[in-house]
Amino acid sequence: MSDEIPMVGKAIKLAPDLQRILAPNVSPMTCWGTNTYIVGDRDVVIIDPGPDDPAHLAAILHALKGRHVSCILVTHSHIDHSGLASPLSAATNAPIAAFGDSRAGRSDVMSDLVARGLATGGEGVDHSFTPDQTLKDGENLDGSWGRVTAVHTPGHMANHMCFHWNDIIFTGDHVMGWASSVISPPDGDLTQFMQSCKKLAVIPCARFLSAHGAPIETPAERLEWLLAHRYAREAQIISQLEQGAATISELTDSLYRGLSPGLRVIAQRNVFAHAIDLTLRGQIVAKPDLQFDAKYQLFKALSVERK
Repeated sequence: MSDEIPMVGKAIKLAPDLQRILAPNVSPMTCWGTNTYIVGDRDVVIIDPGPDDPAHLAAILHALKGRHVSCILVTHSHIDHSGLASPLSAATNAPIAAFGDSRAGRSDVMSDLVARGLATGGEGVDHSFTPDQTLKDGENLDGSWGRVTAVHTPGHMANHMCFHWNDIIFTGDHVMGWASSVISPPDGDLTQFMQSCKKLAVIPCARFLSAHGAPIETPAERLEWLLAHRYAREAQIISQLEQGAATISELTDSLYRGLSPGLRVIAQRNVFAHAIDLTLRGQIVAKPDLQFDAKYQLFKALSVERK
């Protein structure tokens, strides 16, 4: 499959009973824009309606050519995925289905961070999103399109779902070919992300179709790369802390030298996600407690201090 940028608003056939329409929201965070997928022939399901953009709504309705929409599936509630869900639902009379609202699926540690005042870390969270139908992990949607199975894959966001159809998994923002997924606490959770990668690895499939970028033709290799990338970043953080305790800001400056100012906040959130995971696993310690502004040090260094 070519990596050539597809034409915005044009329905492209990727496989029998499968079309992709590119939304006009290109950005450093969305690659060439959001991929909206139409699955089926007579009756269809739509995966990731995309941003609330009248031109994209018109493009989807044009591509449908009067076909009945049985369900609108949303991988997660970032506005570049869920923003158009309500307008599309109103236009097609189709229900919106997802794991839950923007708080659904949060781990206890993330819920505690929110309760202690950590504001949302995910840029572009659709706080008003509420699906008409909540989906459980492993739930099937059967119709003339075949079977679509919902797979809960928290990590990039706690309510993130992938959707398995035939030999394809629609991976939303969890697995993309052009970049690693942003993990921004408390909406993002690295511990969950790693577990979800391992969960996808045991589901047989030939191709991943993400919400941004080109199809991923070697799913197993991409998952291995994502896990290795995170393990390498973890090793870098531990190496830095071997030189002494440090804050998230200090770790970010050490690990991301020459980073443009506009990306620094995202990098800090990424480091914080790793710090939370390492703290939960007992490898590092946060002082005075687990929070963004804490000082972090290796657990073994703390043990030496106490002797």
